[in-house]
Amino acid sequence: MSSQDVIELIHRAKAQDQNAYNLLFDGYWNSLYSFLHKRTSNPNLAEEIAIESFAKAFDQLDRFDEKLSFNSWLITIAKNHHTDRYRKSKHQMQSSQEVEEDKTIEFSRTSPSPEELMIASQNLDRVLGHIKSMKKEFRNLLKMRYFDDLSLKEIEDKLDEPATTIRVKLFRAKKMLANLLESEKN
Repeated sequence: MSSQDVIELIHRAKAQDQNAYNLLFDGYWNSLYSFLHKRTSNPNLAEEIAIESFAKAFDQLDRFDEKLSFNSWLITIAKNHHTDRYRKSKHQMQSSQEVEEDKTIEFSRTSPSPEELMIASQNLDRVLGHIKSMKKEFRNLLKMRYFDDLSLKEIEDKLDEPATTIRVKLFRAKKMLANLLESEKN
């Protein structure tokens, strides 16, 4: 793909042309995934970070400098995102170890208490309420993936859309839901 073709696709994507997003995703997927797979040595983690990196890049297309290489810009986003995730997971592991060291009481029961069940039910109601407030397209994707337990391939077949489109839309739906839940806390 020539740099002029890429610039044209970026302009179309900025205008919310879903086909342009798909072409950019397909055109740069292998490069980005390979880069992340080398960094992580984990195919699932590399795929997850790649999808998240594309979503970040697509959300920030207005900030892309057309004088630069789109591939380099995308890889920089992915590298930074991977580094941030690594730091965050390292911090969480340290916090988890501190909690384990401080733990003095072991709970032997495995079933949740009635209070825990009630809290879980209320949390589920909040999540479902937020899902219902989202656009139908995103609601349906979340329902199919997490409530109907369909695989990405099954969703792709059911909606007759490419896997890349499903992945990006599903990521955006999860991100919107997380933002709604986070805004509720503040």
